[in-house]
Amino acid sequence: MSLIADRLSAIKPSPTVAVTQKANELKAAGHDVIGLGAGEPDFDTPANIREAGKKAIDEGKTRYVAPAGTPELRKAIAAKLKRENGLDYTPDQITVGVGGKGTIFNAFMATINPGDEVIVPAPYWVSYPDIALMFGGVPVFVECKEEDGFKLQAADLEKAITPKTKWLVLNSPSNPTGAAYTWDELKALTDVLLKHPHVWIMSDDMYEHLVYDGFKFATPAQVEPKLYDRTLTMNGVSKAYAMTGWRVGYAAGPLPIIKAINMIQSQSVTHTSSVSQAAAVEALNGPQDFIPTNAEVFKRRRDLIVGLLNQCPGITCRTPEGAFYVYPSCAGTIGKTTAKGKVIKNDTDFVTYLLEDEGVAVVQGAAFGLSPYFRISYATSDAALTKAAERIKRFCEGLK
Repeated sequence: MSLIADRLSAIKPSPTVAVTQKANELKAAGHDVIGLGAGEPDFDTPANIREAGKKAIDEGKTRYVAPAGTPELRKAIAAKLKRENGLDYTPDQITVGVGGKGTIFNAFMATINPGDEVIVPAPYWVSYPDIALMFGGVPVFVECKEEDGFKLQAADLEKAITPKTKWLVLNSPSNPTGAAYTWDELKALTDVLLKHPHVWIMSDDMYEHLVYDGFKFATPAQVEPKLYDRTLTMNGVSKAYAMTGWRVGYAAGPLPIIKAINMIQSQSVTHTSSVSQAAAVEALNGPQDFIPTNAEVFKRRRDLIVGLLNQCPGITCRTPEGAFYVYPSCAGTIGKTTAKGKVIKNDTDFVTYLLEDEGVAVVQGAAFGLSPYFRISYATSDAALTKAAERIKRFCEGLK
């Protein structure tokens, strides 16, 4: 009898975490490596938010709180959803989790029975399908082509829905592509969903504030209020507020699913850090002026890396609407041979040999369900991006 549960055979460690760990190990061993795998801002958490965390410690706010989250934070989240998204939720319709990943984990545990299908547009964030698989769910991948801006099309969504469909996961702006859905593009999808009342919508809005060129963010329950009662609107403070390590995510939705999530949390992690929750209250209620300032830095970096990548032989890169990722194609390098005599058969080979030969760590498109591409996180300095792009260009120019 095996000690390890059978369910773990269906999943694998996070590829994005693995790439970052590999890059860090190579750096520790003395190698010159530029890591472009990590999906986190390189900015410090703003001072007022850090001070709120320190104050919470000094005031003794270090004890257990309710599994749903502190009343202060749930009230702040409700106010944010009303102010920024036009969505009305009471604090008891909101749950606070251990980051966005913990919130998704709880939601799928609370709702997925073996055989339930979860529609996952590809390319996708690596954790969606594996978390669904952990609870016996069946990920149904729908390819989103580059010519469609890596966005799910209404006709393809219609074809993917079956009587077994439980969830559609929608992430806008997207990790890994940075693609973001306009109001009209969301409306086309919500029109399809109105015809299928058994399908729930998980809207992952984690990159909401990181949009560029005047793009207007929208979320499904806002676009189609008739879907309010079967939408779980998910977000967190990790990306916009540079608080990845504080581990605060949240979700708002109908009371039955929120109660189920809270029950799970009461029997697992109990709650995320009380100190982190106090800091998150300040994040949501305090000054927001640094967000567009940071977004402008990301936009500059986006334009820099897209321009440089499009100068690399065999690489093409579209300009995304949001987040801090680009998803370039390496199709023009497939079948070629590196300077060390290794043949590039797929995008996994491309990123492996790029790391070995030039010390640039990126993530293969296969990890996100669409090849031949790779993901670059441009949440790093202009200098690091420029140096990395020079190495990628040199690598591509050396292919035969």
